[in-house]
Amino acid sequence: MTVTSVAGLGAVGGLLGIPLGIVAHRLVVDNVGVVDLPEHMKDVWHVTGLAAMLLAGVAIAVLGALDPARSAARMTIASVLHTE
Repeated sequence: MTVTSVAGLGAVGGLLGIPLGIVAHRLVVDNVGVVDLPEHMKDVWHVTGLAAMLLAGVAIAVLGALDPARSAARMTIASVLHTE
């Protein structure tokens, strides 16, 4: 359950973070002011790269949750209830 819930949080974080990152990139690149880049140089986002970033976000979240999930799975019910 722990790993699944964290995977969901990683997916939500990726779904929110990727569009915000694209917007932030566009704002920074458009407002540099020193160099005027052509439009084809600003278009750096592709579907395969975005999907890979989303999957990487989920994978990082799951890897971060594995150790706490393993230690929680080894605990007895009494000790879990005692620590709550």
